[in-house]
Amino acid sequence: MQLHYDTYETQPPEERERRLLERLPVALARAKAMAPGIARQLQDVDPSAVTSRQALAEVPVLRKSELLQAQHAARIAHDSPGGERERVFGGYSTIGWGDARRVFASPGPIYEPEGARPDHWGFARALHAAGVRPGMLVHNCFSYHFTPAGSMMETAAHALGCTVFPGGVGQTEQQVRAMADLAPDAYVGTPSFLRIILEKADQMGVALPSLKRALVSGEAFPASLQHWLSDRGIAAYQAYGSADLGMVAFETEAREGLVINEDIIVEIVRPGTGRPVPAGEVGEVVVTTLQPDYPLLRFGTGDLSALMPGISPCGRSNARIRGWMGRADQTTKVRGMFVHPEQIARVLDHHTQISRARLVVSGETGHDIMTLRIEADAGLDTAVVADSVREHTKLRAQIEVVPPGSLPNDGKVIEDIRSLD
Repeated sequence: MQLHYDTYETQPPEERERRLLERLPVALARAKAMAPGIARQLQDVDPSAVTSRQALAEVPVLRKSELLQAQHAARIAHDSPGGERERVFGGYSTIGWGDARRVFASPGPIYEPEGARPDHWGFARALHAAGVRPGMLVHNCFSYHFTPAGSMMETAAHALGCTVFPGGVGQTEQQVRAMADLAPDAYVGTPSFLRIILEKADQMGVALPSLKRALVSGEAFPASLQHWLSDRGIAAYQAYGSADLGMVAFETEAREGLVINEDIIVEIVRPGTGRPVPAGEVGEVVVTTLQPDYPLLRFGTGDLSALMPGISPCGRSNARIRGWMGRADQTTKVRGMFVHPEQIARVLDHHTQISRARLVVSGETGHDIMTLRIEADAGLDTAVVADSVREHTKLRAQIEVVPPGSLPNDGKVIEDIRSLD
């Protein structure tokens, strides 16, 4: 069995760096010419001069909130000259209708294009590292609705020569029955949902002996859950990515950090500054993609991590990050979906009886709980507020009315108190 996806994974680090930095100014020049949003980001930058990481660090960081604002502003302008590339994607895509195979909507909403290139999102390497090989059946339990996660894994599996069962989310009992009937080799989805499926299978008295591999993403994957799956004969590995960037880094059999994907440049910067931190120091993950369809430049993920020293024992020579170590801002991922402070603000806009609010995310591994704590006038229908939260976040939340003045006056809108042990 081929250990590595291709020879690029084991090339000398200095050769990889040389190739990336040679491609960088070419990619930036093309993006500046074809994507108005990138042109605005590079308005004071000559792409031909960006031939080093030091030069790249002088380019402003693009934050998810800025991408959201750019898309929203373009949609209300009505006269965007770049067609849907500007009107829908805020000027950050080089492709529009026809060239894009699909368009997705992530919470915000932020719209993302999917190009026609095989493995557009870059997850095939992660699947390969998790042991998925041509001819296998992959049970895909990422959502196929609105967000790109389902397509991310399906296109990756197809690039590897696999067949995919589009399980999607929910309907746990039907998931178990499909697995028992089809005998998939691998699962892709959130780790918590895999655990839920397996626990349901136990309740139903159904064995799932074919399931030996899993690639999980979308939420934290603590060692305790990895060991729980391993005890059931499933080798599960995690991949880290986003709807904007595709796959950023992936776990290998070495189980020592996450190896950075090929064809991207990852920086770890001091939150709020965009300046790279010394190697090993925790900071925000900032990514530059070299793919031609959605060429995001110095995109700030809002996630915290740190670079690891040395090369992975698995033989892959790219740099590694320690994995997800928290958020640099208040945006929080719950059940595989990002929840933004702006979404909570929209809930409050619809309910003027609420004077202050804080979304508290609690629970243990695989059991996230969202509670919106509100200071509100007497008589407020909390069921209506719960419906508003679900409308704006696509997630269910409990509503808890607290006494006036009891919420901390610290400016925090979202508080994450989950235990990830």
